[in-house]
Amino acid sequence: MGSVGLLYVGAVLFLNGVMLLGWVESKSAAPLNIFVGGLQIITPTYLIFTAGGDASVILGASGLYLFGFTYLYVAFNLLAGLDGTGLGFFSLFVAVCAVVYSAISFASVGDPVFGVIWLYWAFLWALFYLLLGRKQDGLTRYTGAVAAIQGWVTGALPAFLLLTGNWPEDGTTFALALAVGGLVVFAALYPRLRDTAATAPGAPSSPVPTTSPG
Repeated sequence: MGSVGLLYVGAVLFLNGVMLLGWVESKSAAPLNIFVGGLQIITPTYLIFTAGGDASVILGASGLYLFGFTYLYVAFNLLAGLDGTGLGFFSLFVAVCAVVYSAISFASVGDPVFGVIWLYWAFLWALFYLLLGRKQDGLTRYTGAVAAIQGWVTGALPAFLLLTGNWPEDGTTFALALAVGGLVVFAALYPRLRDTAATAPGAPSSPVPTTSPG
């Protein structure tokens, strides 16, 4: 069930990313955020209620709410035209929690791949915080590109590997490749996509909607 949800997390991250890039009209992204947000609320609730008190299952399900609430929050912001600061500061909370889940994946669960994936998400949600909570409009296109890429790398790719039984046996090697690849790609994109003029004093706001993180 978690693998199926992960696939659609990839879809909504990709859609919200291309929206921030200005390729998709903002309100048209709201329905998928509602669908995936609802799925990410129903799935962990089911897992927790059927866990029989298994702490490991409850722990694994608990993190899904962070994303479900994010996507529903995005949908409300898009449809109601709300200010994005509340979502931005919630994203800061998610980013900090993602670092904790990453540490748990490395130290307690022994899953280095998802340890790295949680760090990917921590970075992305930290960008959402800067973009929305701190009004760093110059990060709009960069954040969109990071979200769109992560939709494939942290959502669709691991989901298909899990669903088809092709999850790599050597998790350490795969995790290292993900970590190095992410550092190289995201570092290379930053000077190309960051709009320094948008954050200059008195600069006009970005025309790209900034109320919709992954």
